Amino acid sequence: MKSPLGGRKIKFNLYWIYALVLIVLMFVWFGGSGESTVSKDIKWDRLKKVLVNKDYSKINVVNKEFAEVYIKNESIANNDEYKDLRNKGGLFGSSGETNSGFYVYKFVNYDDFREQLQTVENQWIAKDTVGVESQVEKQKIISDLRINVESETRKSFFGENSMFLISMLLMIVVWVVFFRMMRSNSSGGGMGGGIFNVGKSKARLYDKEGAVNITFADVAGLEGAKVEVKEIVDFLKNPSKYTELGGKIPKGALLVGPPGTGKTLLAKAVAGEAKVPFFSLSGSDFVEMFVGVGASRVRDLFKTAKEKAPCIVFIDEIDAIGRARSKSLASGSNDERENTLNQLLTEMDGFGTNAGVIILAATNRADILDKALLRAGRFDRQIHVELPDVEERKAIFKVHTKNLKYDDKEVDLEFLAKQTPGFSGADIANLCNEAALIAARGDKKIIGKQDFLDAVDRIIGGLEKKNKIIKPQEKKTIAYHEAGHASVSWLLEHANPLVKVTIVPRGAALGAAWYLPEERQITTKAQMMDQMVSLLGGRAAEEVVFGEVSTGALNDLERVTKQAYAMVVYYGLDKEIGNLSFYDSSGQSEYGFQKPFSEKTAEKIDAQIHQMVEQAYEKAKSILIANREKLDKLAQILVEREVIFREDVENIYGPRPWDEKAETQASDNNSEAQTTSEEQ
Repeated sequence: MKSPLGGRKIKFNLYWIYALVLIVLMFVWFGGSGESTVSKDIKWDRLKKVLVNKDYSKINVVNKEFAEVYIKNESIANNDEYKDLRNKGGLFGSSGETNSGFYVYKFVNYDDFREQLQTVENQWIAKDTVGVESQVEKQKIISDLRINVESETRKSFFGENSMFLISMLLMIVVWVVFFRMMRSNSSGGGMGGGIFNVGKSKARLYDKEGAVNITFADVAGLEGAKVEVKEIVDFLKNPSKYTELGGKIPKGALLVGPPGTGKTLLAKAVAGEAKVPFFSLSGSDFVEMFVGVGASRVRDLFKTAKEKAPCIVFIDEIDAIGRARSKSLASGSNDERENTLNQLLTEMDGFGTNAGVIILAATNRADILDKALLRAGRFDRQIHVELPDVEERKAIFKVHTKNLKYDDKEVDLEFLAKQTPGFSGADIANLCNEAALIAARGDKKIIGKQDFLDAVDRIIGGLEKKNKIIKPQEKKTIAYHEAGHASVSWLLEHANPLVKVTIVPRGAALGAAWYLPEERQITTKAQMMDQMVSLLGGRAAEEVVFGEVSTGALNDLERVTKQAYAMVVYYGLDKEIGNLSFYDSSGQSEYGFQKPFSEKTAEKIDAQIHQMVEQAYEKAKSILIANREKLDKLAQILVEREVIFREDVENIYGPRPWDEKAETQASDNNSEAQTTSEEQ
């Protein structure tokens, strides 16, 4: 059927029924009996006149709150005093009495109203019984003169039916919500929401209609990880290439790495490249307050995935459900989470087959995952997504500066890559955005090199607090502390090269020193000892100069203690303890509640850690005592300028011979590589 107004097809809507029912109910509730009534409020003077003239037909007191004084029809018709009722249609019929035209008199107290009527009656009785001797006749006159008052208890519609109305409205609301949920169930299928979908999977499906636009070209670095996931994508595109040789694609791949390294981004790139249905969800999506919901969602996920096969299922932060199962209930196990994990293990590699369904998962806590989850046949491969090296950071900078307006001649991306060791892809993205914000804050039209360097300082050290009030003596102590760090690190072979030192408060720190750590794969004991000596240089400078130490070395002492403990307990770098390691790499807490060593060994460990730290501290003090004049000079420059750079330290202490040696080796390596290239 077509609408005569718009020409559009009118579709039936369930809300029409709701509206029709509501109109019928309102008609029944408010329609009344069909009588037309006319009323008007009056005062006592007017009512008294009506009573004296005997123009009323009856008086009806409602709920002892007000009186309805009905006027005779003949009085309304013939007396102009009642034309207000006549003009409003108060004259109905010719019986002399009507319930149609009446006045409403609102009194304060019912007893007072009765006394007022009694006064009018007494006046009539006194007047009409004058000269009447017969007692019987006198009683008859008094009886006729009595004003007949009828009482009525009239209940308000809303007061009487309020609970009924509330119940009806509540039922209508519940009915509407119920039908909406039913409709979402029927339209959303297994992946929708609603009251009946509590056990349904929450995975988001990306297919041809909702494709992901990210490709491998958008993922900078991670070359090794991309090779492995590209193989999965290639299998989905060309399965015959592998099956003809009898090969089978891995059922699952686990992306493992620190936060921010690009695990989820890599999964998005797989979704964009594979051109097959891609289900994405988080490990926490399986968790619910109802018992059995997690396992039900796992079953529904794999059921839907099998229908869409070949496809990829990506589970982010899988450690939310994949944590190792406890061996006893007394250890505080979570039955619901373990049931969910059991169902996931069964679906990934059980009696049923999941042909064409590949599971990708990501976590930064692979050490706590259940061993059954990591075995071959479930997650066949563990793809390690590590922090990027200098070349990978350069590629990441190229990706994130693509849309930035910066000076190409001034900003060297290779220089920025070298200035950000240990930065993840997420950190670099944040750095680029922070540089843009800093440039905009300075009303610049283009981002410069200094904006990027300020962004590095902002991320590493925090926001500068130049307005923080520091006493001169405290400022001097902080300057010597930071100068001690700079001096000791400059004079040690294996310490990290200095970049800059500042005594401007940043974040929670009163001062900071920036170093450029060497990117190495293994670390020797000598290198770790030099790092400890450098960390203790600040406290050593305080003792050498002021003869006392302060609380400013808290972070230094924490790092030194942890490093010394790791050297003795984990890496076996102490001769007294020997070549032993008490590190639990599995993360399964296999040692339980007891230490893997005796109390006697624990005492030895404590003694060796203390000896190692004190040895490093004494070495830092000896270096500073031997170079006291240079330390004073460096601290004085720091007090005056608040910031010093590598060049300032080099002017005082001279160039580091180890840096020259490293540059010579790098130059020789480049020459050898060039010669080899020419020979080839």
